[in-house]
Amino acid sequence: MKRREEIRLTGQERDEFLAKPLACTLAAIGSEGFPQLTAMWYARIDGKFHFATYAKSQKIRNLERDSKCSVLVEDGANYSELRGYSVEGHAQLISDPELAFQVMCEVAKRYTGIDPMAAGEMVAGQVRVRAAKRTVIRVEQVREISWDHRKLAGSY
Repeated sequence: MKRREEIRLTGQERDEFLAKPLACTLAAIGSEGFPQLTAMWYARIDGKFHFATYAKSQKIRNLERDSKCSVLVEDGANYSELRGYSVEGHAQLISDPELAFQVMCEVAKRYTGIDPMAAGEMVAGQVRVRAAKRTVIRVEQVREISWDHRKLAGSY
């Protein structure tokens, strides 16, 4: 068996890994043709990465020009602990305040432990106001790559 196959995450391992509150890196192609990397918090809805970001942000401008993007979620301090999941795909840009609100609520729960819907109408209202200024990036995955060096048990 190839080493790549040995360290690949199973579907269950992938889902457990992506459920952790880890930041990811979103890569888009900038106007000069170089990758633009942005640290992002994400929501996984229907198995797809979703981001809510300002409609006038540079990453939106880049993705309007070229929808190709990559997402990387990684964890581990030492080589023997490295785990990661990466997708390549196309960004779908969605101007929908309700979807932006849903994404922002999922992100808040994941990264802060606060559910804006359960925190009261005032908090939910504030999130709705912010959501109106956001565009959702949904990544339509073309390819995935994953690894978990812990499966090597110290052998390289």
